[in-house]
Amino acid sequence: MGRRRDGNGTLTVGTDTGEREVPLRIAASYGSRSRGLLGVDGVVGALLITPCASVHTFRMRFAIDVAYLDRKFNVLAVRTMRPGRLGLPRLRARHVVESEAGAMEMWGLRPGARIQVSEDA
Repeated sequence: MGRRRDGNGTLTVGTDTGEREVPLRIAASYGSRSRGLLGVDGVVGALLITPCASVHTFRMRFAIDVAYLDRKFNVLAVRTMRPGRLGLPRLRARHVVESEAGAMEMWGLRPGARIQVSEDA
């Protein structure tokens, strides 16, 4: 998979009824990982933060879903976090996907699932 860079891509989630593609923003640099979803009122699709093992929602304006992923993009856990919370680090997590609260359930993203990330050229 190689080293990722900041940019855009597609998150593909396999479900019982097929695959779902979700627009994705990739945050791989220190600055974009630190900024994350701070200062925005919503997100279209999802944000991949890599590398990352934990997140917080201090100064955020809305609740988010957080999926913790291992090195191979297997979903370890999915949590919904309200603003002002500190998430516990996941020891095996190497990546985190964030979206608006409720989106991951709608996409069928749950622990044990494997996602694919493709970067736009």
